[in-house]
Amino acid sequence: MNASRMRKVQTLGTRPIIDGLDVETAKTFQAVSPSTGLPIAEVHRAGKGEIDAAVAAAKKAFLHWGSLPVRERQRFLQKVMAEVVRLHEPLARLIAAEQGKPVAEARAVDLIPVADTLRYLSRRTADLLAPRPVEYEQILFAHKSASYRFDPLGVIAIVTPWNFPFGIPFVEVAACLAAGNTVVLKPASAAALTGIAVGEICRRAGLPPGVVNVVTAGGSDVPRLIEHPGVAKILFTGSVETGVDVARRAASHLKGLVLELGGKDPAIVCPDANLDRAAAGIVWGSFMNAGQACGSIERVYVLREVAEPFLANVLERTKAIRMGDPLHPATDMGPMTTAEQRDVVEEQVAEAQKHGAKVLCGGKRPRSKGNWYPPTILTNVNGRMRVMREETFGPVMPIQVVDSLDQAIKEANDSDFGLTASGWTRSRKVADRLAAELEAGTVTINDHLFSFGEPTATWGGIKKSGIGRSHAVYGLMELVNIKHVSIDLGEARSMPWWYPYDAAFQTFTRRAFGTLYSNDPRTKVPEALGLMGSGRFFGYVKMSKIAANIGKMF
Repeated sequence: MNASRMRKVQTLGTRPIIDGLDVETAKTFQAVSPSTGLPIAEVHRAGKGEIDAAVAAAKKAFLHWGSLPVRERQRFLQKVMAEVVRLHEPLARLIAAEQGKPVAEARAVDLIPVADTLRYLSRRTADLLAPRPVEYEQILFAHKSASYRFDPLGVIAIVTPWNFPFGIPFVEVAACLAAGNTVVLKPASAAALTGIAVGEICRRAGLPPGVVNVVTAGGSDVPRLIEHPGVAKILFTGSVETGVDVARRAASHLKGLVLELGGKDPAIVCPDANLDRAAAGIVWGSFMNAGQACGSIERVYVLREVAEPFLANVLERTKAIRMGDPLHPATDMGPMTTAEQRDVVEEQVAEAQKHGAKVLCGGKRPRSKGNWYPPTILTNVNGRMRVMREETFGPVMPIQVVDSLDQAIKEANDSDFGLTASGWTRSRKVADRLAAELEAGTVTINDHLFSFGEPTATWGGIKKSGIGRSHAVYGLMELVNIKHVSIDLGEARSMPWWYPYDAAFQTFTRRAFGTLYSNDPRTKVPEALGLMGSGRFFGYVKMSKIAANIGKMF
């Protein structure tokens, strides 16, 4: 490598972090600027040996970390947050240099969601994971004390993409730590420097060695991590194809997993929409991060009554987007992160044009070096085109004019994906209908994509958008063993449903059934009197508990 051609960038490390130590490896690879195509740093590549060492370190650290009181783990998260706050400016510039989104956008969509999540979990985890008492519905069990506990699982493997290289991994790491798990993070190679920064921040915050490990492994070594016997669960964010492979490998070892596999997210513009707000929000929701978000708007359905003014508004706003150096403060949109993804975008746009789509703006890559592609608007599209069916993951907004809300909802739901969807309307009645009928994990009205940054809003989808949830209490539930606990400290010698199955047992079960489930007083009352006189019942079940719960019999 010609060092003189390397555009240096400030990093927080270039080596895997295992058991609290920087690990020098035999192989390296180049971190490349998507703006120029030039290398910006040389990163040490982790391999199978480093993966094994990281899992071993995490497993050892779990013995202590998993047993810490929740409030002590919360104090560690506060320290982690303090480091994020202290380093937010160099972190934003690192994200911009390595991934390509503008500095201000990196701050808004990567750093702020992480800070919010850390603050939320550092304040609320003890409440969210507190044991929950259970009041048994079966009256014969009323004397028992029951609860749900939420215990950590162990080592969690986190495999993350390059589009939100700080936000996605750190939100997941924070949730794992809050729940008492330890982590092996495998960041995307195209965002390895930012992934290492996640581990470095945790180390600087004073987390014990081995609690957070970062392995900069290549894709061919990911199966080693997925199938590792020391890993309890996998959190994977990425493509459907890779997600299916991860699911197969996890299933072969009966490992739990959460998959977030992307989307083809629709927006519906209703006739009563505030068109200025709709155009502004949809332009942002389509082109933020150069369209490289699983929750980006990738299909727009606009009602014919407002199609013409909406299209004019969207086109004006799109043409005003300033593409340029992501490190420049005036830039609205930077380059795409990888040349391979840009090729996908170009193929979809070309295929759409071949079948009759019209390009209103954009549609051609600039001649400059780097992975540049302009914000592009397509019309005359239909549901048979790849650009309307396959995930684009780039700055393309296809707009289809429809004749009714019924058609818009039908077209929006005619997809293999179901991550997020948005509706643009001033009517509460229409909003409620969209919320009920759109098939997605998240439905937002008059906004889009923002909810990833809200720590109380769960994130995940249906269909090919994935399995399971992250964020909020439902995300935490993915990271714990939901343990049912029942305690009976009574002095009875046995329970009435235990052996032997003698004549008294036959009488007991018959009368218990009539007492508990009959709606006819002529049956219920005699059976109840007979039950209470039963030798199997009287003396084994406390009458005070029965009296206190008598309402459950009716």
